[in-house]
Amino acid sequence: MKTRFLAASVVALFAVPALASDGIRITDPFARSAHGMSQSGAAFMTIENHGVTDRRLIAARSDAAARVELHTHVEDDEGVMRMVEVEEFLIPAHGTHALERGGDHIMFMGIAQSFDHGAEVSVTLVFDDGAEMELIVPVDLERGADHGHSGSQDDDHGHSDSHD
Repeated sequence: MKTRFLAASVVALFAVPALASDGIRITDPFARSAHGMSQSGAAFMTIENHGVTDRRLIAARSDAAARVELHTHVEDDEGVMRMVEVEEFLIPAHGTHALERGGDHIMFMGIAQSFDHGAEVSVTLVFDDGAEMELIVPVDLERGADHGHSGSQDDDHGHSDSHD
């Protein structure tokens, strides 16, 4: 009986998704591509830091694309908004950092799977302390560019409770 309990405990330990660290929580994740034949896409979400120290998202990985980068939009000298890769996103202590359309986002280049509405994309977020958080991000092609964050991800393990 003791052996079965121990074995079940070990299996349960490894079945829990990786958490970034105490206090990091992801809400309202979604991904999209420009159109069905697009070779690029992006993921958006809000990263909450309920901890007492600033955190930094330094990378993201996914088998859904050949390359995954952290991107933002900056205005050039001619007033044109351009997408550029950045090294990190700061998530302040007791604060949030929104990844949203027209701003900071996770960029997928060389998409290796379909970003059809309702599909799911597996993404691993990598933080400055080496901690990683695995997420399943629903593809939502129906949200408008000005869509606010509505839905929630109620557990801290990156499993969405809603795919609306």
